[in-house]
Amino acid sequence: MAYHIVETCEGIDWERVTEVIHEADLGDRTVPERKQVFEASQKVAFAFENELLVGTGRALSDGVCQAAIYDITVHPDYQGRGIGRAIMDSLIAQLGECNVILFAVPEKVGFYRKLGFSPMTTAMARFQNPESWRERGYIE
Repeated sequence: MAYHIVETCEGIDWERVTEVIHEADLGDRTVPERKQVFEASQKVAFAFENELLVGTGRALSDGVCQAAIYDITVHPDYQGRGIGRAIMDSLIAQLGECNVILFAVPEKVGFYRKLGFSPMTTAMARFQNPESWRERGYIE
C-alpha cells in the first residue's frame, strides 16, 4: 500500500496521533497535550497509509541554524516499510540548513545513524523524572 506525508496540522485526528504514539510505547500524554505540542512546533510530518495516520514527527527550530526533532513514531504494524525514513526526510528538508539534534529510543540509535546522525559527547539533559529516563537507558 502507498503512503504519503502531510506537513500541516490541518485536519489531523489528534486521538489517532495519541494512539499511534502510545502503541509505539513512546509516551502517554493526553490528546490535548499531543495537539498542543504538534501545533506549537514549527515543522510537522504525518505519515498516512491511504487515509489512516500511521506515523508522526515534529521539529522545533529557530529557522536559521538550530533545530530539534521529536516524536518520530511509526505504529508498530507499519514499521520496517520506510515510513520513519520518509518522516525524517520530510522534516530535514523542511528545516533546511539547520543543525539538527534529537534523542532516540536506545533501540533505534542504529536507525538514526543510517540517516547521518552521530552520538554527541557533550549533550546534556534535565528531565522532570530522571530516574525513569535513567531506567530506560536515556541518561547515565
